[in-house]
Amino acid sequence: EKSLSVDNLFVFVIIMAKFAVPRVHQQKALLIGIVIALIMRGIFIAVGAAAIHQFSWVFYIFGAFLLWTAYKLGKEGFEDNNEEEEEYRPNLAVRLAQRWLPATEQYHGQRLIAKVDGKRLVTPLFMVVVALGFTDLLFALDSIPAIYGLTREPYIVFTANAFALLGLLQLYFLLGGLLSRLVYLGLGLSVILGFIGVKLVLDALHANTLPFINGGHPIESIPEIPIWLSMSVIVGALVVTSVASLIKDRRDRARA
Repeated sequence: EKSLSVDNLFVFVIIMAKFAVPRVHQQKALLIGIVIALIMRGIFIAVGAAAIHQFSWVFYIFGAFLLWTAYKLGKEGFEDNNEEEEEYRPNLAVRLAQRWLPATEQYHGQRLIAKVDGKRLVTPLFMVVVALGFTDLLFALDSIPAIYGLTREPYIVFTANAFALLGLLQLYFLLGGLLSRLVYLGLGLSVILGFIGVKLVLDALHANTLPFINGGHPIESIPEIPIWLSMSVIVGALVVTSVASLIKDRRDRARA
C-alpha cells in the first residue's frame, strides 16, 4: 500500500501546481483530502469484503483488473517521455463542483468557504481538497484489490490503507524533487500488480464455484503462492526499480 501510495504523490504534485496552492496551505489541503479519501476507502473496503465473503469469483474480477492495470502501467512506463510534463485533467467531482458551486478565484487563507460581498463562496483550496480526495479514490481501485491478494482481513486492509495514506503527508514534503528521479517506479509497480493479479486468479481457481470452470469445482492441483514469496517479489521489485532509477538519474546528470 505504501509503494502504491507513493505513485499518488506524482499526481498530488501536479494538482498543487495546477491550482497554484501556496506552500503554507498545502499541508492542510493534503490532510483534509487524505481524510476524505480514507473515509471513502473505508466504504470501498467494506463493500469489497462483503462481496468476497459472498462470492469467491470476485477474485477473478480483481485479478483481471490488476493484470490490465499492470499492462497499462508498464506500457506507460516504457513510453514515458520525460520532456513532456504531465497535464492535470480535473476529475468528475471537481468538474461538477466547479460547475455548480459558486466559487472565488482568490485564496482566503486556509478557509474552504469564504464570504465575499455577502455571499458564501468556495475557495480554490476547497477545489484542491476535492481533487485530492477523489483522485486518491481512483488509485484505490488497484491498491485495495492488490492488498486483498495478501490478506482477506478487512481490518488489516483498512489499517494498511490508513497508515499508507497518513504517511503521504510526510512523504510529500520529504521526497520533494526525488519523485521526478524515480523514473522506473511505474515499471516496478506494474510488476507488483501483475504478480498479485496472477495470485488472485490462482486463489479464485482454488475456491472456484463458477460452473463453466472445471464444472464448478475447485482446482486444487494449481500451486499456491505463499505470503513470503509475495512479499519478496514486492520488496525486490521496489529495490531494483529504485536503484535503477537513481543510477539512471546519476548518469543523466553526469552527461549534462
